[in-house]
Amino acid sequence: MRAVDLIEKKRDGEKLSPEEIRWLISEYVAGRIPDYQMSAFLMAVYFRGMSEEETVTLTQAMAESGGKIDLSEVPGIKVDKHSTGGVGDTVTLILVPLMGAAGLVMAKLSGRALGHTGGTIDKFEAIPGVRTELSLRKIIEQAKKIGVVIADHTAELVPADRMLYELRDVTGTVPSLPLIASSILSKKLAGGADAIVLDVKCGDGAFMQKREEAQKLAETLVRVGNKLGRRFCALITAMDQPLGRMAGNALEVRQAIEVLRGEGPPDLREVTLALGAELLILAGEEGDAEAAKARLEGLIESGAAWEKFRELVSAQGGDLKAIEDPDLLPRAREVVEVPSPASGYVQRLSARKVGIAAGLLGAGREVKGQAVDPAAGVELLAKVGDEVEKGQPLARLHVGRKDRLEEAKRLIEEAYAVGPERPTPSPLILGNVR
Repeated sequence: MRAVDLIEKKRDGEKLSPEEIRWLISEYVAGRIPDYQMSAFLMAVYFRGMSEEETVTLTQAMAESGGKIDLSEVPGIKVDKHSTGGVGDTVTLILVPLMGAAGLVMAKLSGRALGHTGGTIDKFEAIPGVRTELSLRKIIEQAKKIGVVIADHTAELVPADRMLYELRDVTGTVPSLPLIASSILSKKLAGGADAIVLDVKCGDGAFMQKREEAQKLAETLVRVGNKLGRRFCALITAMDQPLGRMAGNALEVRQAIEVLRGEGPPDLREVTLALGAELLILAGEEGDAEAAKARLEGLIESGAAWEKFRELVSAQGGDLKAIEDPDLLPRAREVVEVPSPASGYVQRLSARKVGIAAGLLGAGREVKGQAVDPAAGVELLAKVGDEVEKGQPLARLHVGRKDRLEEAKRLIEEAYAVGPERPTPSPLILGNVR
């Protein structure tokens, strides 16, 4: 085979055979196909698309490009979750111990901040001492011992996805449905779970801003995922305003702790319970969502989920004192309030602008490899529907990078819209795809 022939074939809208797709991926990972030819192929896929069968094969080939987490020696049902990315999306830090408390195994591979969205690994590492760079052997051993893991992606897993994503990021080919689906699903296959729930975010702060785009992605992911022999479902959840009231690493850890202790913001709790209920149903543990949510609420109220979180933090080297007393978590030396420009009701709160502001303050990265400030971020004192008075603080900026403070403050001022009428509440769960 020759790469140029496959590029031309896809350019002309023809379907590639499984053998051709597998050869292309293996040769690229081996370094025998140059970036410029793979870039041309990705652009051909962007314009011509792929059939569902091609997407299934591409996903399998990518998943098989490196090592896998073999959880077969770990007793119990293995579950996983993936979010397409949002602002204030602290769900994983709550859901993993919650699933462990329910008796399921969850070895969660997560990432770092990307663009305006936060990253679970950055959040978890805001707990002093926590280690997330674990070997495949360590991940399996910890899953066997306590049933839960939160680890950074290792170089051993799905190298094809890492290589392809770097190309897509600089060639304008990121928003391609088959390429998005294969990227997400190949990592889930390599993670070794039996049942996976997908949180497809939709709205201002999501990568899929339109409902029809999110619906199409969710349907594609579930159909392709099920064809790959795993049990998948997806929830489409709202991301027009941030989830919860915090955007920033240590700030979001504090909020996760609140939810695990039976408190915390209702929207974060609702989304977490909805996703957890779907996993219990997929795992065959419960027959309907209401019964599943009631069971999970019981695990929070009894303290079982909190105890599992303590186990998780301890197993990965974290300081338990810092989660038992969240005031010991990293705290910003400077906190600046943003006042309301008028009296009325919060009618809009842009998740994207809040996420960008948090990043500017130090919670995210502006260049590859840049260290994040675990204490930096944005604390939201008012959300959509809340009544505010002129001059009342809408948000607090926890400052890490002082030189970006004014820019971050301006973004938060633009993120809020205050008007005379209370807006009609919008649902958090927009759809369910099974």
